[in-house]
Amino acid sequence: QVPLVESGGGLVQAGGSLRLSCAASGRTLSSYAMGWFRQAGGKEREFVAVISRRGGDTYYADSVKGRFTISRDNAKNTIYLQMTSLKIEDTAVYYCAATYTPNLLTTPRNYAYWGQGTQVTVSS
Repeated sequence: QVPLVESGGGLVQAGGSLRLSCAASGRTLSSYAMGWFRQAGGKEREFVAVISRRGGDTYYADSVKGRFTISRDNAKNTIYLQMTSLKIEDTAVYYCAATYTPNLLTTPRNYAYWGQGTQVTVSS
């Protein structure tokens, strides 16, 4: 098991910024590629961003490219998602997930471990 806990969600106005964090306790995250996903009400969970084990490679969904940045601090066992220029359509529950596969995967079923999620609400 890889216990993941997200934090940093909240209510923000359109155009604003938030930084999400994903931490693991009792387990080192450096062995896992890490992804961020989101799920809006009534919709399927969708890929947002992924980062390789050491942080050297990243990949983003087109909808967030240029606005969101994924990063990691393996010494702190924490993953981050810096979100800027937020839009109303970014409103969703955001989840971090871990996969032992080293590839940059974008499909939820390829991730074995998930956090509980943190709500991000963007208002007009």
